[in-house]
Amino acid sequence: MDIQENIINKVASSGLITLNLEEYFHKGERLVYDIKDNLFHGLILREKDFRDFIKTHDWEQYTGKNIALICSADAIVPTWAYMLLANRMMPFVNELVFGDLETLETVLYTKALAKIDINSFANERVVVKGCADIPVPVSAYVAITALLTPVVKSIMYGEPCSTVPIYKRKD
Repeated sequence: MDIQENIINKVASSGLITLNLEEYFHKGERLVYDIKDNLFHGLILREKDFRDFIKTHDWEQYTGKNIALICSADAIVPTWAYMLLANRMMPFVNELVFGDLETLETVLYTKALAKIDINSFANERVVVKGCADIPVPVSAYVAITALLTPVVKSIMYGEPCSTVPIYKRKD
């Protein structure tokens, strides 16, 4: 007996649009610049020494990099010191934030997601891909949900074959 089965790919014919946040990952190198290395005995920032450092440091080494600016020492660092660092780094870096690597990743994703033409998702059923090979911060999932909610028909999380419903517009 020859029984021919028709296999139908229900996922492909579902009309779901998969949005993979990994595609918005900035590939540039991430570095932490810790101002503790500029502190005298790890305690205080001496203005003259710091200004000399600012003048002589090779800032070009940060070209194209993403920098998280922190102070890991328990010291009071004047705001102007961070401002001087930012001023010297900005002509070279891709991104500079005050905060840790998680803050940096959030800023990178926020900027990348802001460039999406959200209207291209109008009235669509969107699955935000869940399993990632690259770690995607929770902040990126929150940001894309906030951007999509006003325009889409529905938002789901996961894979097209197994999703968790997040939002469904009431028609």
